[in-house]
Amino acid sequence: MTLLNLPIPPEVKMIYLDNGATSFPKPQVVYERMDTFYRSAGVNPGRSGFDLCLEAGALVDDTRHLLCDFFGGTDPNRLVFSYNSTDALNLAIWGSLQPGDHVVTTHVEHNATLRPLWKLEQEGSPVDWVDFDETGYVDPAEIIRRFRPETKACVMNHASNVIGTVQDAATIGAACRERGIRFILDVSQSAGMVPVKMDELNADIVCFTGHKSLMGPMGIGGMYVREGVEIRRTRAGGTGVKSVQRQHLDEYPYRMEYGTPNLPGIAGLNAGVAWVNQLGLATIHHHEMALWRQLRDALREIEGVTLYCAEDIPGRERISVLSFNVEGLEAADVGTMLDVDHNIACRTGLHCTPMVHEHLGTAAHGAVRFGIGAFNHEAHIQAAIEGVREIAAAGRRRAGKVATGAMA
Repeated sequence: MTLLNLPIPPEVKMIYLDNGATSFPKPQVVYERMDTFYRSAGVNPGRSGFDLCLEAGALVDDTRHLLCDFFGGTDPNRLVFSYNSTDALNLAIWGSLQPGDHVVTTHVEHNATLRPLWKLEQEGSPVDWVDFDETGYVDPAEIIRRFRPETKACVMNHASNVIGTVQDAATIGAACRERGIRFILDVSQSAGMVPVKMDELNADIVCFTGHKSLMGPMGIGGMYVREGVEIRRTRAGGTGVKSVQRQHLDEYPYRMEYGTPNLPGIAGLNAGVAWVNQLGLATIHHHEMALWRQLRDALREIEGVTLYCAEDIPGRERISVLSFNVEGLEAADVGTMLDVDHNIACRTGLHCTPMVHEHLGTAAHGAVRFGIGAFNHEAHIQAAIEGVREIAAAGRRRAGKVATGAMA
């Protein structure tokens, strides 16, 4: 299988390695679909019976079907749109749990999960936090060991946005299913990189965002809710149907959707997922991971560079994000030098995952993160390697001057 060589729009002037935050650029078809559809049929879907309204509604329905198939669902109406995965996770968590309910989660989580659970913990919910090992993986047996008769949910990340490890969700989900524990899976980073199928992962709810590897725009995401799983409503509002009814509707998708949907976002997400399907997950993942290994192998040979949880573990999956630090330099300074001196975009700091950095010992200043995407080329990776090599050498020279000055 050869590497991709996707064309980069001429207006993209820098080497973009921040795909863990959002994919960029998007496929050209995404920009075109958003523009043309919004210009031609940018009306409120499902609220009236004229032709443009029906066309807009058909797009929304088609995208539900597309995503239902993508996640291996059985009922497109249980594919619910939201602003992003944070919004979907809040709907899922607050609609599944109440103060006092016992929850199991991990240290790999993003703040999208951590902050709702910390809030529940403050309100009286016992929460078990399961750490990851030195390779970046959570032991499913340890999660299962934390289950109690009163455990209501296990909420966890499928793939880490900092260290790139993909957790064994299927084993954990099967244990949840056996015990009647709700399994809520955050697939923000994994959807569009590796297969995410409800039955294979034994998930009750998957929460996703559109703007990462699904190649859609920002401001659109959602969740799929397995049949037989009900979420308590925590909001209410307009749905465009059954307006005389005093209570918010019980049936899906209206049960979890409120107000006018993000029609341009849905159009772009539709085009993005169709593009991913056409190219193929395996093809995209092979390309990204081949570049990731080139980058990983070169960076770990550079003196003064520390990589985090970057080893290949047989039988374990991962995605194409790589975090590191350069000895003697702040992560933020490394990011600035990559930007200013080498025209490379990356992400520095805590990446909204404080517990990961507490485990890694990087909580004070974070780390530098490269996120490789489908539109990256080998030339981008070589430029990143040379940039880090130059920065690390400068860091060593700086450390040597400081040491000489101290001796004097």
